[in-house]
Amino acid sequence: MNASNVLIIADEPDFGKNLMARWHAERSEPAFTLMSSDLWNGANDAQYEVAIVGPVRSGRLAPVLKSLDTPLRPTICVIDDATQFRNVREQHPRVLALRNIEGWLDAVVAIITEAIRRVDAQARVRKAEQSAALNQRNAVLGKYMLDVRHNLNNALTSVLGNAELLIMQPEILPTQIKDQLETIHSMSLRMHEILQRFSSLETEMNFAERQSLSETKHAAQSFVPGT
Repeated sequence: MNASNVLIIADEPDFGKNLMARWHAERSEPAFTLMSSDLWNGANDAQYEVAIVGPVRSGRLAPVLKSLDTPLRPTICVIDDATQFRNVREQHPRVLALRNIEGWLDAVVAIITEAIRRVDAQARVRKAEQSAALNQRNAVLGKYMLDVRHNLNNALTSVLGNAELLIMQPEILPTQIKDQLETIHSMSLRMHEILQRFSSLETEMNFAERQSLSETKHAAQSFVPGT
């Protein structure tokens, strides 16, 4: 969790200070980015996993929440006024609205801890899926190479067989053709040795596929609550 970043937007300095002070009691805490509503420009490339919005000046709450409204990164809004609380819940259903009442700090810490855990799990799932997709592409290429190897082996068997038959009958060939035939035979054997190096490719492909499936399953299980 140390690599995670929590964005705090508030125009009341004590809000961020109290929240960060409360987090010091936890075993691990994320990095915090604290800014006022005026400094927040709604940049989509801002580096944070969870956003917390506290008291902001009049007229700034709606645009701030709108800029943070995304299904990818959760947003928590701590609100004093009951009417404003209802408005936020109605107008921003993806934002988790909390009343600024006794115990809100503990609630925010518990919620963000779980939110960061889920964000981390989702990142692991995406990484596993990307790895699986890459392995799948490699598997297709590998199967194609195995098919090519099989066809080349058949062709080389024919070339080698005919070359050896002619080499066994030196009296019917001129000296220059014998030398060329020896070169053909030697190069065919060399190609055969190279193709034999692909003999373990299928085993390696199967192992990589099993490993990829295992990583994806593990990452998906870590995303399920209670696992």
